[in-house]
Amino acid sequence: MNSYTHGTGDTPLLGDTIGANLDRAVAAWPDREALVDVASGRRWTYAEFAADVDRLAYALLASGVAKGDRVGIWAVNCPEWVLVQYATARIGAVMVNINPAYRTHELEYVLNQAGVSLLFASLSHKSSDYRAMVEEVRGRCPALRETAYIGDLSWDALIARGTPAPFPELSCDDPINIQYTSGTTGFPKGATLSHHNILNNGYFVGELIAYSEQDRVCIPVPFYHCFGMVMGNLAATSHGACVVIPAPSFDPRATLEAVQQERCTSLYGVPTMFIAELNLPDFAGYDLSTLRTGIMAGSPCPVEVMKRVVAEMHMEQVSICYGMTETSPVSLQTRMDDDLEHRTGTVGRVLPHIEVKIVDPATGVTVERGTSGELCTRGYSVMLGYWDEPEKTAEAIDQGRWMHTGDLAMMRDDGYVEIVGRIKDMIIRGGENIYPREIEEFLYAHPKIADVQVVGVPHERYGEEVLACVIPRDPADPLTLEELRAFCDGQLAHYKIPSRLTLLDAFPMTVSGKVRKVELRKRYATG
Repeated sequence: MNSYTHGTGDTPLLGDTIGANLDRAVAAWPDREALVDVASGRRWTYAEFAADVDRLAYALLASGVAKGDRVGIWAVNCPEWVLVQYATARIGAVMVNINPAYRTHELEYVLNQAGVSLLFASLSHKSSDYRAMVEEVRGRCPALRETAYIGDLSWDALIARGTPAPFPELSCDDPINIQYTSGTTGFPKGATLSHHNILNNGYFVGELIAYSEQDRVCIPVPFYHCFGMVMGNLAATSHGACVVIPAPSFDPRATLEAVQQERCTSLYGVPTMFIAELNLPDFAGYDLSTLRTGIMAGSPCPVEVMKRVVAEMHMEQVSICYGMTETSPVSLQTRMDDDLEHRTGTVGRVLPHIEVKIVDPATGVTVERGTSGELCTRGYSVMLGYWDEPEKTAEAIDQGRWMHTGDLAMMRDDGYVEIVGRIKDMIIRGGENIYPREIEEFLYAHPKIADVQVVGVPHERYGEEVLACVIPRDPADPLTLEELRAFCDGQLAHYKIPSRLTLLDAFPMTVSGKVRKVELRKRYATG
């Protein structure tokens, strides 16, 4: 049997715009809570939230923002971020998500590449002074007419302009969101997404974990990323559930306090976030008994971590999702009743209304099940294209509208998919293909290892050698290379056993919580 499958389902795709879908939620659950910001104590019912969305939408129209114009949002997680998301969708403006970690060079590139005319920004966060950075690039961004700062008089002044006016006629296929993919080489590319792309993806992700108006979803992952704004916000509002913002950026203690205080039923995170929460010295003191589900995504989940999340965080129905920005983002997801092995050994099976196949990267031919190749996906979720970059779009989406993910994967006989690694992360040592994920999974079981990443670094004789980057459980009792190699001996093929070890306090991360392996490779390229 070949490695092709498509998702069937009894539930049809939504043909709504995001605004029309929100109106349905308001009509059904006007008095249920839609949004809670733990840090400021502010709360919105669905009726209140929709009224504030419309107020902001009117203000955008009064500020000269028309359907198709680009509106930037450069901010940490806060209620205003969510209001901007729904208000821009309401009028058909294209919201441009800007990573809060960007510095002036990257900010200037995105503002110009997308042609942003109005920018919403945080005032500051940690060491970033957003106002100073905007002032620095403003003169070099000709399209940028106005900046409104969240929590500042400029935000209030913009809102005050709004007067009720008719909203533009919209199609669910209109572009309404540009998300920049973190380019590891060169500048990031702007994945352009429609109402149809992201509303349906959020809706079906929520369907597969049985969201209803009873759910309260704690979202410590960033909104600027699909994980927060699609799998979080849109999954919640399309089911009448409540979005709970625990803090402006990830804080393990604030996250667990929010779950306890707001009686959350669902919690999101990348594996490193769950590891940080489980490792809090007072972890056992938090009441997490209201949790039933949640989503782990972004990188593979170690078995030991999954066991603790299910047993100690009460997340028996936790789901693993696999996706990428260009596919809105989720293509594969585990189901609520999947066993531990499927939740940790695979990234689930295809979502309803989506197709996936695994092809030979060299020939493009679909491989047999049980054989690794490049994962490709097709369906409603595939982006419209990279903003203003037709050549790069054509490199990623072939003539059959298949999105090529760049991930190496293998489809099992039951249709579940294992991610073997990135095509570019694969280590080739002396002609042997080595997949870092396999070694990482094995090393997680070592009692002295809290977290581990495996990368290939140059080697004169073998081309590449295996480097294990380890965060030790107890810095006072660090792991040695001899101990590591002895642990692997007889368990892993000799060529997979790390020949180098480096101990770290933390890994270099993207803001969305993915480890920057490219940075580790660069850092340790010379012995």
